Amino acid sequence: MKTKYIDLITQSFDFPQEEFDLVGENLHFNGIDLMKLIEEHGTPLKFTYLPKISQNIQRAKSWFNDARKKLNYQGTYNYCYCTKSSHFRHIIKEALKNDIHIETSSAYDINIVESLLNEGLMNHDQYVICNGFKREEYVENIARLINNGHRKTITVIDNYEEVELFSDAIEGDFEIGIRIASEEEPKFEFYTSRLGIGYKDIVPFYNNMVKPNERIKVKMLHFFINTGIKDNSYYWNELVKCLRVYVNLKKVCPELDSLNIGGGFPIKNSLTFEYDYAYMAEEILGQIKKFCDEEGIPVPNIFTEFGSFTVGESGGMIYKVLYQKKQNDKEYWDMIDSSFMTTLPDAWAISKRFVMLPLNRWYDTYERVLLGGLTCDSDDYYNSEQHVNAIYLPKYDSAKPLYIGFFNTGAYQDNISGFDGVHHCLIPQPKYILIDENYQVEVFYQEQDYQSVLKKLGYRLIEE
Repeated sequence: MKTKYIDLITQSFDFPQEEFDLVGENLHFNGIDLMKLIEEHGTPLKFTYLPKISQNIQRAKSWFNDARKKLNYQGTYNYCYCTKSSHFRHIIKEALKNDIHIETSSAYDINIVESLLNEGLMNHDQYVICNGFKREEYVENIARLINNGHRKTITVIDNYEEVELFSDAIEGDFEIGIRIASEEEPKFEFYTSRLGIGYKDIVPFYNNMVKPNERIKVKMLHFFINTGIKDNSYYWNELVKCLRVYVNLKKVCPELDSLNIGGGFPIKNSLTFEYDYAYMAEEILGQIKKFCDEEGIPVPNIFTEFGSFTVGESGGMIYKVLYQKKQNDKEYWDMIDSSFMTTLPDAWAISKRFVMLPLNRWYDTYERVLLGGLTCDSDDYYNSEQHVNAIYLPKYDSAKPLYIGFFNTGAYQDNISGFDGVHHCLIPQPKYILIDENYQVEVFYQEQDYQSVLKKLGYRLIEE
């Protein structure tokens, strides 16, 4: 009988895969010896493999540029990184190595851009696309950035009031985009996005509030789908509606020359993941070109905003199984040495699935288990794997420690959980390491200690 964990994986999936391989009994990820990391740094352990960021950017660029050549698409392609996916300097620095642009969503993003410009990591030829609902400080920061010379700043107008706010704050001429309030997927609790301006209202908005102001140039129409770029009828239907708006706006606004197709490419969330990225890039450009050719207008320059796709597949979390609890005849709980709620909040908040695999003991027999975190909260568990919502791992053995990894966790988890913050049940922030193309490791953050937590909570430390 084939009862070993490796038998389960090879019978269920194509394995090894591009980023996953088995060397002896231990799992390697993008060539990284994960058990060696554990020996050197312990667990729980968070890591980022920086080269993966550049790899994904270059992959996307090649898909869109190959499609442009094949279709003879005359517009340019511009890759933007959404900073909200991860604001860490080392993430953005790696992304900026690839001749890209930046998309922002809040006031402090502009402070980050100014810091990057000051360091020479960005230059004035790179676009800064300013998205989101803009409160006073965000408006002031955008205006300062433009007034100080970064003229390739495009403010994406989210509501009617913003035109006047920016006209008052910005000196001289400036460029804007207009965001479409797209209609959400039918499963949503609401019909139309809270962000942007309705399809039918955009041309009247331009004619009545933007066109009379000679200082404003409308550069971009911004189209965002919350569910991301998917090959389904909903996405293609929304794209066609967007193109109708673009054509109608272009006819009254000749300076309009760019279309921002926000909503990112998906990332791998299981060993069965399949997605034809090259096909989607070609199909999107093909649909746009066909529509514009029929209407007799030039095709727009294309901007994409990829956050999770840029950084998600670079990250991982490693835990040790501390203990197994048998709660009844069928349920075995493998308890990890951290918390899912604090280190992988998307798994708890939106039941997000990540790729989960053991790092060692692949030639041992396996069992069905549940995974539990350290907090006292009943929601601190993970039970969403590719094996029909069941998790199978090598059998627990107190004499043979088991380590597990969650992969492609690099987007949003730190921003949502609050890196270096005070976490649920005071579970400490794990150690965080960075890995470069030569597999050299830099310790970015040591595991959070009790002194820093108590200090954040306002306590006086007892002098030792």
